[in-house]
Amino acid sequence: MSMKLLIADDEDTIRNGIAKYIKLHTDRFSQIYLAENGQQALDIILQYQPDMMLLDVQMPLKTGLEVLQEAQKLSLVPKTIILSGYDDFEYARKALRYGAKDYLLKPCRSSEILEAINKLVQEQLGTKEDVECEEGTGIHYIVSSAIEYMEEYYHKNLTLIEVSNKVGITAGYLSTLFTQNMNCGFVEYLNKIRIKHACSYLEQNYFKTYEIAYKVGFKDEKYFSKVFKKETGITPYEYRRDHSIGKNIRTHK
Repeated sequence: MSMKLLIADDEDTIRNGIAKYIKLHTDRFSQIYLAENGQQALDIILQYQPDMMLLDVQMPLKTGLEVLQEAQKLSLVPKTIILSGYDDFEYARKALRYGAKDYLLKPCRSSEILEAINKLVQEQLGTKEDVECEEGTGIHYIVSSAIEYMEEYYHKNLTLIEVSNKVGITAGYLSTLFTQNMNCGFVEYLNKIRIKHACSYLEQNYFKTYEIAYKVGFKDEKYFSKVFKKETGITPYEYRRDHSIGKNIRTHK
């Protein structure tokens, strides 16, 4: 499920920097709107009704709290994270009263903001049917998105955190979904993908075993052979011997 995000901050470097970081680390948002003042933020809310909003407190024309207050009157408050340089309980209390979900103090790292966003994404998904599946597959659509990404980048040093950021949820939630939907953990499923591609290379009878290990994402040939035997029941050498398309093209281990 794609979402729309509004980033409202009067500082160009902060506004654009956050947007760039989010685009780089998750593809959850189909549209990211930028506002440099409170009035512009309110206009975007009215016109486009974003699902989520990062909202600075101190902005020209309207403060972040005024934006929230007016959006609340119209029942158009997105899931909102307040960004503020004020460590003031009264600000936080008002923000929460007007519908904000989180309150982050500036300066804060982009990774902290992304973590807060991912929590809201997870909450947003929870408002839908949490068991929503890809039609005809019985697999949760988030898991399908994760697998699609893993199939494309299996040869890289993929981590659970990287993939979870790409699909817009927390690493813990993605791990749970994998276990529920695929009956195995993230790493085990990633290894299955890697071994599947390793089999194709072995059938070609061109690359040496250690070369194939590196090509499919393993950094250690012995570990690759161990995982390969666990998944297929035989060693890479035995698989090549039994399934090779062409023989004696190169000398193999």
